[in-house]
Amino acid sequence: MAAREEWSMSDFEIGKYIGEGKFGKVYLAREKQSGYVVALKVTYKAKLDKYRFHAHLRREIEIQSGLDHPNVLRLFAWFHDEERVVLVLEYAARGELYKVLRAAGHFTERTASTYVASLAGALAYCHKKQVIHRDIKPENLLLDIEGRLKIADFGWAARSNAKRHTLCGTIDYLAPEMIEKKAHDHAVDNWTLGILCYEFLYGSPPFEADEQDDTLRRIVRVDLTFPSTPCVSSEAKDLISKLLVKDSSKRLSLEDIMKHPWIKKNAEPSGSCIKQKDLGRVKPLLI
Repeated sequence: MAAREEWSMSDFEIGKYIGEGKFGKVYLAREKQSGYVVALKVTYKAKLDKYRFHAHLRREIEIQSGLDHPNVLRLFAWFHDEERVVLVLEYAARGELYKVLRAAGHFTERTASTYVASLAGALAYCHKKQVIHRDIKPENLLLDIEGRLKIADFGWAARSNAKRHTLCGTIDYLAPEMIEKKAHDHAVDNWTLGILCYEFLYGSPPFEADEQDDTLRRIVRVDLTFPSTPCVSSEAKDLISKLLVKDSSKRLSLEDIMKHPWIKKNAEPSGSCIKQKDLGRVKPLLI
């Protein structure tokens, strides 16, 4: 899609509604001149005013537009009119990983390790650019047409090489230092990778409880147990245990995750767990 100084809604054929965020909706669209298919994330200014979310959106645009990695959703451009701010995003045809995981119940070790490896590589790239995501969860992970993982939604991301103090993210995925209101850094993303690895393999986060306060207490204590079913390898448990460490300085680094025996043994180098014959089996665009 060609770069332009000014964009507007008239430059796109607007297709079906494909999702919703806290402040707006996402639509499939085709850029008229090139025919390039994108996703348009439409946020209404009235909602930005109501929730005082301008700074978050500005930060999301500044951060995501500067990232270019195969496992990070691209932000191609943005524009606004009197009522709306519109982000022009890469279209991930297979949708949220959350829905795929819920439909499957839990992933095989091959699938889980492939997604963990993709995430580790993408987060290593982000951290080198001084970007902490701070809200990695299945709802913020998308799959493209070929089944490759894409990190999306940088609304809580921060660009910093210093310690941060903002409490943000989603309860099941919060690192202990955030709950205890201590300064935090990029290691919160490493913690969340451990949570996700567990959830991929067992179908639910490790510290989940009926009451939020109980979840928070379990996280702070690192009350980690491994159920007997489904059967999960000792190598996978080893990786999870080395990420879910209370002392953030002792968590396994992203580089060491990618070298871990479980990853080396199971992860698909292509980053996709979809068989070649199934690559075309995705719903038509209906644009």
